[in-house]
Amino acid sequence: MEKKADLVLTGRYLVTMDSRGTIIEEGGLAVRGDSVLEVGGAAELAAKYPGATRIDRPQGLIMPGLVNVHTHAAMACFRGLADDLPLMEWLQEHIFPAEAKLTGEMVYHSTRLSLCEMIRSGTTSFCDMYLFAGDVARAAAEAGMRAWIGEVLYDFPSPCYGELENGFRYTDELFAAWAGHDLITITVDPHAVYTCAPELLVRLARLAEERDSLYVIHLSETRDEVALCRERHGATPVEHLERLGVLNSRVLADHCVHVSDEEIALMAERGVSVAHCPESNLKLASGIAPVVRMLAAGIPVGIGTDGAASNNDVDMFGEMSTAARIHKVAAMDPTAMDAVTTLHAATMGGAAALGAERLVGSLEPGKKADCIVLDLDQPHLTPVYHPVSHLVYAARGSDVTDSVIGGRLVMEERRLLTLDEPAILARMQEVAARIRA
Repeated sequence: MEKKADLVLTGRYLVTMDSRGTIIEEGGLAVRGDSVLEVGGAAELAAKYPGATRIDRPQGLIMPGLVNVHTHAAMACFRGLADDLPLMEWLQEHIFPAEAKLTGEMVYHSTRLSLCEMIRSGTTSFCDMYLFAGDVARAAAEAGMRAWIGEVLYDFPSPCYGELENGFRYTDELFAAWAGHDLITITVDPHAVYTCAPELLVRLARLAEERDSLYVIHLSETRDEVALCRERHGATPVEHLERLGVLNSRVLADHCVHVSDEEIALMAERGVSVAHCPESNLKLASGIAPVVRMLAAGIPVGIGTDGAASNNDVDMFGEMSTAARIHKVAAMDPTAMDAVTTLHAATMGGAAALGAERLVGSLEPGKKADCIVLDLDQPHLTPVYHPVSHLVYAARGSDVTDSVIGGRLVMEERRLLTLDEPAILARMQEVAARIRA
């Protein structure tokens, strides 16, 4: 029986991000249900699947949707609230006090604002750790976004669940509510070694093992964090997790700016993945993570934007461009973190960091149909000699015209289809007024 396609999407280039680096000129993909059915030449696909809905972008570049491996989507409501400060002052004197006044509805609407920005700039999957995670998940599911979401836990009471024991109940409820969902995956999220006692870190690691989930944690982000961990525990944050027996392949370590070569080797041996957030690390003067050495050691590295309060956007194209450039300067080597490596980190690298490399990150038959289209018919993208280089060094989030997630069109010709953007912008003015008050 001949297979039928629901959608055929074609363009000037198809950048698959498969293991061979396949790029097809005048190419496209056929989608059936939520998955890629076939990739190939545009004319052949159109002829083979005449009954499918057809979207043709003659000047379009089709590629996998970007995977943002670390963000706090709802922190869009704090964008610009406290800039130009070091991390601990920013957190303790501004962000934590502001977060104490958050409600689930504020988080829901702020997440929707961030989802507008992510979809518009080419992100189709994101990993989020924040407060009121159930409301984050609700917003993502309604928007048709693929997401890994966890409620952050720490030693002190949370604005979401109150005392810590309630946090464990809240996390159990998240796992129950979203079990088997097509788009939402729940994670276990200790905030950091400086906000979580050793007993809490171990208990959450057991929970992650029981639930077969990721263990997402901020790790070795600043020199002060490393110094404090040495003072309290006689070890660096990485060594501390190792001594506790929780450093393993479930760990998605966010930032990892201050790690030694010995720690990199240990992380590689334990199967740890890393979320690299260059723009947040630069803005907070945390430093430049040794990502080139991590990649050489075989550590799966994805790219994340962090939250809009410390970035101040969630545009993964901007993040890629920054990542590629800063590592060239850090190594004083123009070949370091080249365009292919950087684009891989934002797609397949991110998927691998989330344990989802068989699901997303490339456009191949059988994988989820998560893809975006960029308009190449623009001055800053003309001419095109090397499409991958253009994507890293010249493209912008605003170049994305269309987005498909799980076979569903969520943006068409820059028009959001699953989110009411004007209503969201209006509601955010009300949220901002409450925060100012």
